[in-house]
Amino acid sequence: MSESDWLAEGFEKNRIRLRAVAYRMLGSLAEADDAVQEAWLRASRSDAEGVDSLGAWLTTIVARVCLNVLRARTTRREEPVGVHVPDPVISRTDGMNPEDEVLLADSVGLALLVVLETLTPAERLAFVLHDMFDLPFDEIARMVGRSPATARQLASRARRRVRGAEIAAADPDIGRQWEAADAFYAAARRGDLDALIAVLAPDAVLRSDGGTARPDASVVVHGAAAVADQALKFHQPSALVRPALVNGAAGVVITMAGQPIAVIGFTVAHGKIVEIDAIADPDRLRRLDLAVLDD
Repeated sequence: MSESDWLAEGFEKNRIRLRAVAYRMLGSLAEADDAVQEAWLRASRSDAEGVDSLGAWLTTIVARVCLNVLRARTTRREEPVGVHVPDPVISRTDGMNPEDEVLLADSVGLALLVVLETLTPAERLAFVLHDMFDLPFDEIARMVGRSPATARQLASRARRRVRGAEIAAADPDIGRQWEAADAFYAAARRGDLDALIAVLAPDAVLRSDGGTARPDASVVVHGAAAVADQALKFHQPSALVRPALVNGAAGVVITMAGQPIAVIGFTVAHGKIVEIDAIADPDRLRRLDLAVLDD
């Protein structure tokens, strides 16, 4: 087998894992796919002779590509103004496909991705590569142009931010998640504010991203009563609510006249909804792969 054939075969074996790295780094499915493609172009132009671990080498390449993307976002100030909810991974209620399972390993929910968006590019790289993919700090240090000790500090700082966000551990029982989500929408359909509050945790958070096209739909609301009130304002009786897995957890895709108007993911803990993350941005909804629900 030639070196080019060996590299191509090895890359395909690692592709899903590389996409998982890029998704955690960027929070965007389209940008993650672009980063993996760019990593392949760089790898195919490099001399892989003497590479001891092809997986680690490719991970380093895709991580460098992602770091450049994150730094470019900061330089060009391209981050959306206001609320931003990262891209969700949408699956049928009967289970995720194997690629999505790898993509979302270690319970990568929308709540965690939202917190990762608050980190600096170097902090995000150090946290993702070390805490999620076990890369050593000496390799991370070379990527960010710092010492291994500084790379360790970057990961530690990021870890504190993640812990400080107090992300609730989702109920592992998907049945309990669906019970809470179903109760939430049943109450919304009835316009029952008290029933909505009852299914929400006292410190529940609603985060909705309407993008530039729907700034009225971009809000962050805290507290059960406020979240319930906002949910009733957003609820549209004529819309079709379709259950779906959103990053592996209970969620819904809402459509009107056959067009998606929102994708919502729920974080449920101890039978109560603790976080609701919604995308109502028409431009982003058009880019999401919702065809998987029709398979």
